[in-house]
Amino acid sequence: MSSRVQHDIETTPDAADWVQPIVRENLSERAYSSLRAALMRGQLRPGERLLLRPMSLRFGISATPMREALLRLVGEKALALGARNTVVVPTLTLDQLLEIRAIRTDLEGRAAATAATIASSEEIEGLAAIHAQIAECHASRSFERAVDLNTEFHLTFCRMARLPILYEIVEGLWVRCGPILSHLYDEGLPDWEPHPHLKLISALRERDPAKAREASREDIERGGQGLLAHVREKAGG
Repeated sequence: MSSRVQHDIETTPDAADWVQPIVRENLSERAYSSLRAALMRGQLRPGERLLLRPMSLRFGISATPMREALLRLVGEKALALGARNTVVVPTLTLDQLLEIRAIRTDLEGRAAATAATIASSEEIEGLAAIHAQIAECHASRSFERAVDLNTEFHLTFCRMARLPILYEIVEGLWVRCGPILSHLYDEGLPDWEPHPHLKLISALRERDPAKAREASREDIERGGQGLLAHVREKAGG
């Protein structure tokens, strides 16, 4: 191929319309993003097997981009390889859960404190609206929806801090611990008044970083007792 022809191909504006690897990569990316969100929001359970053919059919894509999406999450340790290289949703050990909780306490506390200094009033009221929906779910015992909204609440106030590297790390932690969130209410509704979410919202409105950090810590440590109880029971301790 002459350099002239090669140059014409490289600079043709419509060239990307027919480059199939980009399309395939986009399909893989979409499947990856959907699976990651499902993990984060507790919509996939520990031990659940994600078989390649059924998952491909479910997403309406071929096996190759589906495999790429699954293996990408395996590489991030959000999924694991089980018997016969079957992809499975991993089960957290007690030590792993405690470590994730400790890191979340540090990072989400920092995000809450920072958000108290820079978040807009509109953002704070949007956060309050999310918690109002959680309270409605508690009243109706719609715990699956409450788990989803709880994830949204935490990620929302972390975004409000405008710390993109911190947010990326926190989101990754939620992907790792998300599958056990279905056990968040195993011990019933926590007996507290007011809810730490309300304390956090109040601290944000008052522009009080210390109170915001403390409310975040209380929520993580007290609100996750059901998760700890579940993991301890599975570990036989």
